[in-house]
Amino acid sequence: MIPSVNESGSRTIGLLKYLYETGKYEDHTDPHLVASFDGMSPDPGRDPNATLKDLQQILDQPVMALAEHARPAKHVWHTSVRADPGDRILSDEEWADIARRIVAATGIDPGEGQPGCRWAAVRHADDHIHIVATLVTEDGHRPDDYRSGARAQAEARLIEMELGLRQVAPGDGTAAQRPTSAERHKAERQGRERTAREELRETVRRAVSGARSDQEFFDRLAAAGLLIRRRAAPSGDFIGYKVALPDDLNKDGEPVFYPGARLAPDLSLPRIRERWSSATQNNPAARQEEAISTGPGAPASARRRTASAAWEAMLVVEHGEDAVAAAHIAAAGEVLDALAKTSAARTRRELRDAATAFERASRSHVRAVRGHDRALRQAARDLVHGGPALGRGEDGATTAMAIDMLFFLITAAAHWHAKRGHAQQAEAAARAAEHLRTAYQAAAAQPLGVLYQRGRRLSRPVLQRQTVLLREALPGLAEKILAEPGWYALAATIAEAEAAGHDPAALLSDAVERRELDTADSVSDVLVWRMRRTADLPADASSLPEASTAGVQSATRRTTTRPSAPGRRRSREETSSKTL
Repeated sequence: MIPSVNESGSRTIGLLKYLYETGKYEDHTDPHLVASFDGMSPDPGRDPNATLKDLQQILDQPVMALAEHARPAKHVWHTSVRADPGDRILSDEEWADIARRIVAATGIDPGEGQPGCRWAAVRHADDHIHIVATLVTEDGHRPDDYRSGARAQAEARLIEMELGLRQVAPGDGTAAQRPTSAERHKAERQGRERTAREELRETVRRAVSGARSDQEFFDRLAAAGLLIRRRAAPSGDFIGYKVALPDDLNKDGEPVFYPGARLAPDLSLPRIRERWSSATQNNPAARQEEAISTGPGAPASARRRTASAAWEAMLVVEHGEDAVAAAHIAAAGEVLDALAKTSAARTRRELRDAATAFERASRSHVRAVRGHDRALRQAARDLVHGGPALGRGEDGATTAMAIDMLFFLITAAAHWHAKRGHAQQAEAAARAAEHLRTAYQAAAAQPLGVLYQRGRRLSRPVLQRQTVLLREALPGLAEKILAEPGWYALAATIAEAEAAGHDPAALLSDAVERRELDTADSVSDVLVWRMRRTADLPADASSLPEASTAGVQSATRRTTTRPSAPGRRRSREETSSKTL
């Protein structure tokens, strides 16, 4: 159950008109009162003799009783209380009790003989109510509604337990500000899928992804079509910014600007600068990384580097210090934003949804120590500068490889948050992982299908030898892998690795060492991508010649005679000395 306290308004009648409107909004059906401050307020929805004006005048009476100069400019308090989609439909009586508890908890009408405000709860849909109140008590004072949003959330947790509803994870104050009801209504009128605040938040996040300076960040905002206002100190240095959509205007026809900090806590200019200042200042290695490949092959190369960075970051999240792990988790959000921006249509929507969900998981009260996350931030930068990827060939296959690695990184982030009691962040990371799982299925179907067919065409002696190798290298996982359809794709990958001079047993062992596989739908799929990344094999095998049985046998004899280091090709000296 989610109560959402909105910013105070100035017109009670305007809000009531919205709540009782049935012609414009599909979910506004049978609007009616379920409760009010006195239990006797007129109901324009059910009483044909009652009007909106009648209800408005009763609610506003304490306000109008004050001298005009003493009336608050914004006296209308409004909150919606929405049940989870999986909850049962509550009765009017249950919603009435919920409304009374919410106004008592928030200080709007505390009860127990204390003066309260006048309020009414309107239900116009099965899954939620709206509570409207006027912020002057019966004795002419301002109510004690300090932190009414947090108080409403705390009461909602108690209501959920008592009514057997879904338990919503409690917040910790690090979430981005939700759009107000006015912003949502405006988006509906304009035919937007999302509010201006939400569109701006996503655009700014993507502009930050992999950026290295103020100028690059602001250039990206301008390229995205946003209007920008920068705030300067007396010294002339920029200390803040605001952004607006060109077509999001107020009643005076002026653009509506949002400061970065009002979009999300980590999108203020000082917090953004933390990302790139620690990554480049006095850091020759970071400056060397500025060289970015562009042109043909760049998207695939960027995705390979992303997979490698995600692989290493997963270890940090699982075993590193909290502040360093928090930095890697935040940087993972940048990578998701960059990947969503540059991926093909078949995966773009799910990747965008994954990035949006993970945004909540990228912040907690553990303050990130920047600088250690340089590899992930460089990966995000490479993705952006590498340009859009095609959904086929090496681009499509390396996209699957990157998503596979990111899935495990995001899953590790979910576990990290859960262990520290960050309930909302853990839930958000888990949602992001599910979107990545769906995106992976779309990206991996074609390249894994090619590998599957190549594996099926390997000779029986080769498959038998590889089965023995698998059982020796991974005794705890071998039978599970051999029962999966993906075993044939893994067999083809082992064949390619052997032919390229690698030790497949070492590659397999390295692929599972210290990396969890319990959340994988197919262990063999995961091993395919990890081996191909480590051995630097093409992610897309469709253009490769078929590995001959003789070639594989020869490679097997070589690698079993003198194993090479994991993922490393043999040198000419090694080959010559072995021949001698």
